Amino acid sequence: MKILLQISSLFIALILPLSIANASADKTPEQLEHDKWLKLRFSAQHERLIPVVAVADMFFACDQAKNSGNANYQVKELVEDMDRNLLAEKLTACLAGATTQSDTALNYGLHGCFSEQLSSLPPQQKLERMAVVTASISTLSREERQKSFTRCVTDQSISYLK
Repeated sequence: MKILLQISSLFIALILPLSIANASADKTPEQLEHDKWLKLRFSAQHERLIPVVAVADMFFACDQAKNSGNANYQVKELVEDMDRNLLAEKLTACLAGATTQSDTALNYGLHGCFSEQLSSLPPQQKLERMAVVTASISTLSREERQKSFTRCVTDQSISYLK
């Protein structure tokens, strides 16, 4: 639970305002209007979902990396079905000493979020795009990675409201 509170505080205080400004860049006017309606109608639920989705993304990618790419979980089931405290404990164990604020956790979060975003692609195309994500992560500053993760998680969280 402590991890969820730390991540929630980070998103609300530092990162969430940045994502609101950036989240609308690639959407049609209809999508923007629908997202605005969802945020207004479900804003409290959306704010509670963001840290859960962030932890799920981090754990998903960490678990996948530690199990040679053989994912034992799907992000959707982690968000919708797993107890929040259990999810936080699993992330802590998987990070093996790294904090949720570390570059390692942030990079796992980016991998997890983009993996979920690309899940509808054919396997080969997803692999190619994830290779681009991995290469991009290594070239971005921490601030740019945080912005990217925030935007990805915010959009991903909205999809759980639909």
